[in-house]
Amino acid sequence: MSELSPLDTGFLAMEDTDSHVSLGLGTVAIISGAPPTRAEFRTYVDRGLERHSRLRQRVRRAPLDLRAPVWEEDPNFDLGHHIRWTALPEPGDEAALRELVATELTERLDRDHPLWEVVVVEHLAHDRWAMIVKAHHTMADGISEVTLLESFCDPVEGGPIGSPALVGKPARTAVPSFASLAQWVSGMIRLPYTLPRSAVGAVRVVAPVLYAALAPAEASSLNGPIGRQRRYALARVALPEVREIATGFEVTVNDVAVAAVAAAYRRLLWGRGEPPTPGKVRVVVPVSRRTVDAKDILDNRVSAMIAYLPIELEHPVERLLAVHERIQSHRSRGEAEAERSVFSLAEWLPFAFVASVFRMGSYYPQQGVAALATNLPGPRHRLAMGGHEVLELWPCIPIALRVRTTIAILSYADQLTFGITGDYDTTSDIDQIAAGIASEIPVLLAHARDRRAQYRPNSVPRQALPDSNPSTD
Repeated sequence: MSELSPLDTGFLAMEDTDSHVSLGLGTVAIISGAPPTRAEFRTYVDRGLERHSRLRQRVRRAPLDLRAPVWEEDPNFDLGHHIRWTALPEPGDEAALRELVATELTERLDRDHPLWEVVVVEHLAHDRWAMIVKAHHTMADGISEVTLLESFCDPVEGGPIGSPALVGKPARTAVPSFASLAQWVSGMIRLPYTLPRSAVGAVRVVAPVLYAALAPAEASSLNGPIGRQRRYALARVALPEVREIATGFEVTVNDVAVAAVAAAYRRLLWGRGEPPTPGKVRVVVPVSRRTVDAKDILDNRVSAMIAYLPIELEHPVERLLAVHERIQSHRSRGEAEAERSVFSLAEWLPFAFVASVFRMGSYYPQQGVAALATNLPGPRHRLAMGGHEVLELWPCIPIALRVRTTIAILSYADQLTFGITGDYDTTSDIDQIAAGIASEIPVLLAHARDRRAQYRPNSVPRQALPDSNPSTD
């Protein structure tokens, strides 16, 4: 058995505190051809069970939460608890599938069993079927959740299928309670002498991040109470075009994606009659700490930084460069690594105290953060199941802590897909976010090509394009 990390236990505490929240992460695979038989599909899932022994483990909590929860083998493991079959009503179009995904995002995973589930969706139009893979945020982060879906797919030559079973990085080995207490007391006595200076520096770096999360920002309809129901929308863009923009302006693919998100929120706020003023939208940008050799491990290796989206800037290129500068500034301060050090310090504290901190944070009506946008690098190669091609991958992440919309950005082959989750009652215009993202990429691409043309000898610059998100939108 191994104990859950402070971050993992924090996700459990957040879900315990707010009955409106389900912290399951999801990935939807759209697959060509007829759906498999139940027997065939079980063989696909068996591949994942062989590769990830975490899938057979459940969370066991100590009485009164005096110690951290532990992962233990489920003595009654039954694959039937983790596979469900459903079918879309006619006409089985994308709108119906998105409604189903929104419903699945509200359903909590059963804590009496391992915290994952697969839903097979039949009757998808155009000779297709879908698979929705869900895993609790306690078990996986966005990258390892996609890896879980990959493990159900056909083996790729040279891939890790068939490698020894992986359970994720054990946070701490569970030991008998008296020994654990003695170890903790001994560690606390030595802490003033063993606390590294870097940890003290980490606290100093994280302090501005905590302030950004807790300090109230200008009132925005993007932040506020959320209900139980969800909406789900999609935006798709061509990854080669995004790379061309990134190369043209010497920024990253992530910068381009976040700039498109900023443009979409700018348009959304104008549509709601809210001027997009500076500092109105603070966004959480998760940062992966996952190394290449840890790609196939089911656990959480993520930190975060909080930045302002430059929604006040009219010109698309100015917004893109501002996004790049702000993200670079946060990275250079080492906020993500500092947060990791703070969580390491939390492992010295009693679990009950750490859990109570997360619960208090969940009760606190934060008004500083208005959005979350996370970029997930997906498979570069085409996936298949039973010889049938996986056509698309859609990312799905939950909402919580009064943040009414979240956006997951997943690359797969030559496509970048933005999966947008929203609170049902307060985001009836969620499709405007998707439209704003999709329309921003062509505008940035035109500017990138104009910029490249200006550096060519004997070239004539094209007429400048207008802002894609003026106040008249």
